[in-house]
Amino acid sequence: MTTRTASRRLAAGAATLALLAGSAAAQDLFLTPGEDDRFDWDGLAAFAEANDFTGETLEISGVWTGADAQMVNRVMAYFADATGAEVSYSGSDGFEQDIVISAQAGSAPNIAVFPQPGLAADMAARGFLTPLAEGTDDWIRENYVAGEDWVELGTFVDADGDEALYGLFYKVDVKSLVWYSPDAFEDMGYEIPTTMEALKELTEQIVADGGTPWCIGLGSGAATGWPATDWVEDFVLRIAEPQVYDGWVDNSVPFDDPVIVEAIELYGHFARNDDFVRGGSQAVPTTDWRDSPSGLFTFPPECFMHKQASFIPTFFPDGLDYGFDYDFFYFPAFEGQDLGEPVMGAGTMWAITDDAPVAHALIEFLQLPIAHELWMAQSGFLTPHTGVNLDTFSSEAQRGINEILLDATVFRFDASDLMPGEIGADAFWSGMVDYTTGTPAEEVAAEIQSRWDAMR
Repeated sequence: MTTRTASRRLAAGAATLALLAGSAAAQDLFLTPGEDDRFDWDGLAAFAEANDFTGETLEISGVWTGADAQMVNRVMAYFADATGAEVSYSGSDGFEQDIVISAQAGSAPNIAVFPQPGLAADMAARGFLTPLAEGTDDWIRENYVAGEDWVELGTFVDADGDEALYGLFYKVDVKSLVWYSPDAFEDMGYEIPTTMEALKELTEQIVADGGTPWCIGLGSGAATGWPATDWVEDFVLRIAEPQVYDGWVDNSVPFDDPVIVEAIELYGHFARNDDFVRGGSQAVPTTDWRDSPSGLFTFPPECFMHKQASFIPTFFPDGLDYGFDYDFFYFPAFEGQDLGEPVMGAGTMWAITDDAPVAHALIEFLQLPIAHELWMAQSGFLTPHTGVNLDTFSSEAQRGINEILLDATVFRFDASDLMPGEIGADAFWSGMVDYTTGTPAEEVAAEIQSRWDAMR
């Protein structure tokens, strides 16, 4: 366990032992404080001076296991070193069930890391969450791009019907991306489209040149269909004000509203045209989403573009180089709509499930630029924090995606993740498969709305 003396040394730039993760032994800090001036060591030192939790234990639970668990532990090591607290993180594939059971039993961890706001909202309504410190909402508004959107995502109603901020988003994903091969684009003389109108024109030009514009795959076992929901969600944000998207999520805007039907048909403009998609439209539902981008990397290319979230490079073939074999661009907005540059994505929300001063201190720590920079220096991390140094990213790809996030005028969380599970993780998924294989959009939307009505 670290000591307060070790925390003082942190301010002087000395590396010390830091974190106890479960029953694991203490480990060294992976970056020596003060040695790399890209990082906000001064902010960490000031935090250490103001917080002493020597001898106290902080328990955190979340979904991360394996490499992700190692990375969050590396970040938490700096909190442990700065405060003297012993930090224990446990990750589980069954987190969603485990956190509810532990809360009901009165044995919840201090901090829970929620992958979906919906579960957190349910727990807040049952009195299982503690509101964050006063002023945290103002901090988010001032320091996160589209800050009000992040405040609203973390604000829930308690058992008495009162609203409060319960969650801080830390580590997010961006879904409004199109992946492509720069080499293939250069060979054909194609330019990156900056408007949806231009993206449609490029799609048609590729066909005219004898190519196939898109690789699309919806296959995902029991979750088949979910990639199409991302297309629809992005289109809703590009043809209507964000309040329509919000109403769609809570069904005050019905699923069969003309705007939602139009968004489904815009997805169909790309996915239901045999000339536009690799293998033809009937191959889309049966192509596994993880395998679907492979056509970008054949010679000649079997497709030129693939819409998917920031995590898709994990499933690219080995040995590819960013900037040559693959790159990405923002899934553009319609020039004629004047709705800014909306970004759709997801992320993890940190909330207090067992109140203690050390838990509030961790939420304060997560507001420091360096808490973000320490994970940015590893991999798989994006942040809406405008105060971070983008030079700390471990790759140019991650930096480029984060710049898209920071340019957002509106951010919205994945709608299907916010809808009731019977809709967002069932009816919506299967409905998009039905639509892709030929069922009219109006019929699909009406059926999903019927399912929602039956739940009331």
